[in-house]
Amino acid sequence: MKKVLAVVATLALAVSLAGCGGSGSSGSYKIAITKFLAHPSLDQISDGFKDALKEAGIEATYVEDDAQAEVANTTTIAGKYAADSSIDLVLGIATPSAQALVTAITDRPILYAGVTDPVTAGIVPSWEASGTNVTGTSDLNPEGKPLGLILEALGADNVTKVGFPYTLSEANSVQQLEQLQAEAEGTGVEIVPAGVSNASELTQGLESLKSKGVNAIHIGTDNTIVGAMSQVVSYCQQNQIPLFTLDTNSVSEGSIAARGIDYYKLGQRTGEMAIQILKDGVDPGTIPQLQVLDTEVVANPTAAAAMGVTLSEEFLANATIVGGE
Repeated sequence: MKKVLAVVATLALAVSLAGCGGSGSSGSYKIAITKFLAHPSLDQISDGFKDALKEAGIEATYVEDDAQAEVANTTTIAGKYAADSSIDLVLGIATPSAQALVTAITDRPILYAGVTDPVTAGIVPSWEASGTNVTGTSDLNPEGKPLGLILEALGADNVTKVGFPYTLSEANSVQQLEQLQAEAEGTGVEIVPAGVSNASELTQGLESLKSKGVNAIHIGTDNTIVGAMSQVVSYCQQNQIPLFTLDTNSVSEGSIAARGIDYYKLGQRTGEMAIQILKDGVDPGTIPQLQVLDTEVVANPTAAAAMGVTLSEEFLANATIVGGE
């Protein structure tokens, strides 16, 4: 009898992970989405995800929560989702939110999106199929070459130090610092980091970079700092320090340029994974982790001028222009 019960329990879990239980059995699904904070890139992920499901004819209702850049809130939100058995699938946008979901939920499919390195973050064991209830899309951007973009925009002779403010608790930002340092090897450019615990320490971090004589500042896909982009832009304009980002949406907000990915498309690709799971009954543990590698250069000549930089016609010819000429 115990053996029969064990088999039944295993089958029940398999059905749940395939998305065939809960409200999905009646043709409509309940999907929970949690993001670390609201900012344009993370919002675009959510939009792309929902649009992909809608285009596939999947009917869904959404429960959505914003952790407001507080790690403690991600744990509370994940616990709420774990306790709601009517939720068929959960999506964690950005590393801290995805980490909290993986810790709290084992009986339903989990998707992540906008996570730079899900393996280092402990979300999945490898870049291959996880064998667990988790899969998703990474915004790791090896083709971004942020230092190369800065040197192209400002001229290699004008750059000896690049500042990198980042949030100490965000694993994605720590990895991007390491990537930037690796890219700088052999170039003669020093990468100057400024780690902060939260947005309230950001001005202090920027002041430390200014005091060290950086020629430019680069912001990665750091959720906390991107969420305070207007503050960074204002500081760089006032102090005439050129600002570059890895997040292309931040260019419209006032950074000079970025070479990055399309976060709406990232959301669409994540949505395609959800379609496989919910509609086709695919086990999330059999779907490999996905990197979206297509990049584009976005430039804002108006923002550049506000920071004392004139972008060359050659540079602008290879970029999508925002913010006016």
